[in-house]
Amino acid sequence: MQTTAISSDLNSAYTSGEAHTHHGHPDLRMFGVVLFLVAESAIFLGLFTAYLIYRSVMPAWPPEGTPELELLLPGVNSIILISSSFVMHKGQAAIRNNDNAGLQKWFGLTAIMGIIFLAGQMYEYFHLEMGLTTNLFASCFYVLTGFHGLHVTFGLLLILSVLWRSRQPGHYSSKSHFGVEAAELYWHFVDVVWIVLFILVYLL
Repeated sequence: MQTTAISSDLNSAYTSGEAHTHHGHPDLRMFGVVLFLVAESAIFLGLFTAYLIYRSVMPAWPPEGTPELELLLPGVNSIILISSSFVMHKGQAAIRNNDNAGLQKWFGLTAIMGIIFLAGQMYEYFHLEMGLTTNLFASCFYVLTGFHGLHVTFGLLLILSVLWRSRQPGHYSSKSHFGVEAAELYWHFVDVVWIVLFILVYLL
């Protein structure tokens, strides 16, 4: 009798949590996204740690003769990228209200801002008076900013994927918008990493 009651309670709890399931199973997709971002954070942490170690053991940092990095373009780029997170959040808020057009508008604007960021980074690369093998600082600079740029590119692909899927009526709604949440969380991660990178490489 007690076993039957427990089973009934479990069934009731499962039924009440149907909104948190996916194809009849507990929805662990967002947990997977978070786990992936933790792993990516560990990679960036390793790169930042290596950069700080190099900085601490070198007699001069950047090494003598290294061209000074300009702050105007990277600063503007930073403002654009950080602002894009707030713009993107408006897209998720829109779909939570079943506003698919709002989702497309704000995610489209985020994609444009991401493209501008990457274009600015490429412009900076083409006009820097140092190459990947100029010295240790130059190597660290290109590895850190290039690896981050790769993540921005992947984030753009996620945003474009959401925009493409949103063309299908009803694909995203207030009750079903995992793709939107995953893309936004990843984009926020990319922004936070850039803030740390900008402070370490450009300001310190």
